[in-house]
Amino acid sequence: MSTVALVRCTSYETCDVDPALERGMDLLGGVTRFARPGESIVLKPNLLVGRDPDRAVTTHPSIFRGVARLLTGAGARLSYGDSPGFGRTESVAGRAGIARAARDLSIPAADFAAGETVSFPEGRLIKQFTIARGVLNSDAIVSIAKLKTHGLTRITGAIKNQFGCIPGPLKAEFHARLPNTALFSQMLVDLNLLLRPRLFVVDGVVAMEGNGPQGGRPRPLHALLLSDDPVALDATICRLVNLDPHLVPTIEYGEAFGLGTASPIDLVGDPIESLIAWDFDVNRDPRATVGRRGVAFRVARWIVVPRPVVRAAQCTRCGTCVRVCPVTPKAIAFDAEGLPPVHRYDRCIRCYCCQELCPEGAIEIEVPPLGRLLHR
Repeated sequence: MSTVALVRCTSYETCDVDPALERGMDLLGGVTRFARPGESIVLKPNLLVGRDPDRAVTTHPSIFRGVARLLTGAGARLSYGDSPGFGRTESVAGRAGIARAARDLSIPAADFAAGETVSFPEGRLIKQFTIARGVLNSDAIVSIAKLKTHGLTRITGAIKNQFGCIPGPLKAEFHARLPNTALFSQMLVDLNLLLRPRLFVVDGVVAMEGNGPQGGRPRPLHALLLSDDPVALDATICRLVNLDPHLVPTIEYGEAFGLGTASPIDLVGDPIESLIAWDFDVNRDPRATVGRRGVAFRVARWIVVPRPVVRAAQCTRCGTCVRVCPVTPKAIAFDAEGLPPVHRYDRCIRCYCCQELCPEGAIEIEVPPLGRLLHR
């Protein structure tokens, strides 16, 4: 039975964060379970894009500091990094407050720009990955994720955080190669099986609900979660936000592929009943879980499957969505100067990269009319 530590933490003040993290670590057996003197550990926060910490888009620097202090106290040598969805790591980490926290603790940035190809014959779907050198040059990974909603996988937490260990544009290639939620989730599970982070910490002190993982709303949950099992941790996140874990494909395939267990879970720390957000705004619609590539799937993708839609009133015509679209020719483009970009749904693979990385939250996921009719 996997253990998940759930600890109440009411603010990002050091006086709240540090004792909460230490308690959570003790509930799992102590920090020496996860770090040894002289060992090289890379910290992997969520650095999706450069946003201020109070936007709840990235891992909060207070959580990063607290985890780093505990591991340094155990004698580990630390570095940190991520490959953002948009922008350079240095600028994104600076805007998110992570770079300053790292400088204060003398933690160097690891190389997440260059990668090396690693064979993984044990992978169920993917037999080879290109992994950031900063990860490969370390003895272990400690994953420090942010609890958010996500257009493709419903939630982003422990499992999906490792996608940033794949450098730069290679992430977009996976979206193009794996054009449905099931295959993309299987890839994420294989990636975790290859990397095997030693510890997962999820920042749910202030989470993101609604149009995540960037355009949603901050929502205080006052929760920190720690585990060495990412499947159990993400299943606990689902309970926290009143979401059926069976609707999350990374959890489904995580169990099936042997990454971890969603049930039963030894939940230690504070009672989860006191922290559940029953009205958390997350996709609970079973129609979003379409995972096959046959004729039925291709037809359903155009007329039934949820699709990204540009809200013209919020769009600033910045062109981010066009630049990040992994499809060639592009599934979203400008038709005329001054007008919002337009989706070509016959090309759209429903990867939701445009929705994920829109800086204004102007792209939302919508179920087509026929899909709504069939559901009823």
